[in-house]
Amino acid sequence: MSDTGRRKLRVGVAGLGRAFSVMLPTFIGDARVVLVAAADPRGQARARFAADFAGNTYETVAELCADPAVELVYVATPHEYHAEHALLAAGAGKHLLIEKPIALSLDDAAAIIDAARSARVHLVVGHSHSFDAPVHRLRDLIAGGEFGAVRMINAINYTDYLYRPRRPEELDTARGGGALFNQAAHQVDIVRLIGGGRAASVRAATGAWDHARPTEGAYAALLTFADGAFASLTYSGYGGFDSDELQGWVGEMGQRKEPYAGAARPAFATAEQEAAFKNARNYGGRESPRSKVPDPASRFHQHFGLVIASCESADLRPGPKGVTIYADDTRRFEPVPGPEIPRSEVIDEFHAAIFSGKPPLHSGEWNLATMEVCFAIRESARECSCSVAAITAVGNGIRAVCSRMPRFNSRSGRSTRRIRVNAAWWFIQITPT
Repeated sequence: MSDTGRRKLRVGVAGLGRAFSVMLPTFIGDARVVLVAAADPRGQARARFAADFAGNTYETVAELCADPAVELVYVATPHEYHAEHALLAAGAGKHLLIEKPIALSLDDAAAIIDAARSARVHLVVGHSHSFDAPVHRLRDLIAGGEFGAVRMINAINYTDYLYRPRRPEELDTARGGGALFNQAAHQVDIVRLIGGGRAASVRAATGAWDHARPTEGAYAALLTFADGAFASLTYSGYGGFDSDELQGWVGEMGQRKEPYAGAARPAFATAEQEAAFKNARNYGGRESPRSKVPDPASRFHQHFGLVIASCESADLRPGPKGVTIYADDTRRFEPVPGPEIPRSEVIDEFHAAIFSGKPPLHSGEWNLATMEVCFAIRESARECSCSVAAITAVGNGIRAVCSRMPRFNSRSGRSTRRIRVNAAWWFIQITPT
């Protein structure tokens, strides 16, 4: 291994909650990472981190960012704090790995990008499932030219997302809760990666039909791309059908799962009781499991439901074990070797950026473009029930915000798009300027 390959990322963790718990097998399994510090308001989480990693612990993110041992801050706090904590880290000269979404407004996202650029630090947003190796293999197969251009993409995922234990802010759209901020970015990232990166328009509807869980739990969207390709996205987090059935009962995290196991959902008398139940199972909680790298024998690639890319002469489908190609009444399978470490693609990208100077694909500009689409899904769904006059007013507001956004180009990593509401056709256009 080269000296560059042996160099370690010294990571400080902002927030020891669910996102950190999911990334922890990556951090402990990848020799290129060392966890040196963490910040969390929960004393039991800080004590667990100190015991597990002999790292420094802090009650606030500001203290974490002042630690000279920290080279990179992993922002895994609740979504409503992403902007504040990312700006603190950039201001302290730390590289940034930010959980999606980068922020809850386009202005805040742009401010983070500007701060990272001014501080000359690298910014990667992830994990999202567009990091998954089978998705990249599919992209490479298409780029090879054998199947012609991408013409259509379908992405479908049915889960029980909304009925998993949640904290109050996770059920409040204004605070970053719901399917649009938590789930849509995965599908949007995937179809943008396959479709060429530059979404041109969005038409969508969203569903929020359980008053006890007052946020979007479902959506359906149609995206068009500048080259004429289009993508349809369908997501439901309301339980019932489980689309992992279409993935051979390999779950989102790459694990084998029991089909329709029938476990009863826990019932909670209050929101506080539900939050306490979840916190007890997060890192440092009294019922939290010990993290470990999955056994190689049971390791599959992670995924985000069914994806089919239709090219001029074939359909291609990524899955937990590789890519299946359907063409001329034939079916063939391109295996992708199972991951040694889950989500190591995130570390690959960041390590290459810091130590080899390779610009990251999942940069702030990339995620800004994804968030533009997510906001467009929300606005398109809202406009369907509004008058043309109301749509025009909202469109003017969106234009006022987006006129200040940087340009984006999927190849150069710079933004070239604006969001525009089309009042006549009830969709959102994201157009070059």
